[in-house]
Amino acid sequence: MNFDFSDEQKQMRDEARKFLAEKCPPKAVRNVLDGKASYDKELWKGLAEMGFLGIAIPEEFGGAGAGHLELCVIAEEMGRALAPVPFSSTVYLAAEAILLAGSDAQKRKWLPLIAAGDAIGTLALFEGKGNPSPAAIKLAASGGSLNGVKKPVADGAIADFAVVAARTGSTGRDSDISLFLVDIKAGGIEAKALTNVDPSRGQAELTFKNCKAEPLGAAGEGWGILSQVLDRAAVLMAFEQVGGADRALEMGRDYALDRIAFGRPIGSFQAVKHMLADMYVSATLARSNCYYGAWALSTNASELPEAAAAARISATQAFQHCAKNNIQVHGGMGFTWEFDCHLYYRRSNAMALSLGSLSYWEDALIDRMRKRNAA
Repeated sequence: MNFDFSDEQKQMRDEARKFLAEKCPPKAVRNVLDGKASYDKELWKGLAEMGFLGIAIPEEFGGAGAGHLELCVIAEEMGRALAPVPFSSTVYLAAEAILLAGSDAQKRKWLPLIAAGDAIGTLALFEGKGNPSPAAIKLAASGGSLNGVKKPVADGAIADFAVVAARTGSTGRDSDISLFLVDIKAGGIEAKALTNVDPSRGQAELTFKNCKAEPLGAAGEGWGILSQVLDRAAVLMAFEQVGGADRALEMGRDYALDRIAFGRPIGSFQAVKHMLADMYVSATLARSNCYYGAWALSTNASELPEAAAAARISATQAFQHCAKNNIQVHGGMGFTWEFDCHLYYRRSNAMALSLGSLSYWEDALIDRMRKRNAA
């Protein structure tokens, strides 16, 4: 496969980079990290005005109608800037779920609000420790009401609505799971903010008590829809992770060129050279897998499940590797609060678990490849 982004898409990436460099400096990330704000509201508004929130939402629903390739290049720049906004939970998860399974009325209600920056969405899937699976979902749906607890829920404390995975049967099969759309502001939900390694990406515990909900998609098809949403989100988050990995690599390289020890830049020492080279190889491998994922996502190719898993695995490894070694290149200064190294280290570890663990995606890739080979 020979794939690359078009000149127009690369130009969009450049514009997004300029915008985020101006509107999302490290100080903005630290304001949220320090608890001075739950998210950067001005940046969120600016992203809407630039059309980035609705870049993959069809024009008939208030979006730009561009597509997933354009969303991939925006995601990469969001990762470079560590944007402290509920972008992934709203755009990669909630919006994609509605696009895949929502009725026309649901799309017309929520998608224009997302594109305009007037609604924050999330996906309520996890119920404590563990990876995504039908068996792990215990929250029950009965008579149009939900009862149970979801945690952690990305940006759950600030979300306006949620796509909720709930159990509607007891056969032990995937068909027991259905999806529901819930207006969080309408009542019946208690939200409790949770502490986590990266406070600039909030997480919450949502308790549902006879919460009114409307079905999203057909009954019993929830797990199939979720699998598609997770694959799409895996590719998009992988681009965010690659953006973060590239920026961590750049930080380490720049410091290695500027820091003088024994009369020479530390970048001239073999140990530092090898560390930076390993970071570059890791980030480049991840980018290659991300491009494969972008192609599969944009063409709705049958290879998307494998491509998504490969992108997720390599991007997770690259971001964690580059963020960790960026600290090492900076030496003792890299461990201080004043330097920005820890911001990327925090984000890399938070994102590593956001869609399930690394081992979950490794197992998924092996399983998917076996099924394809057996077909």
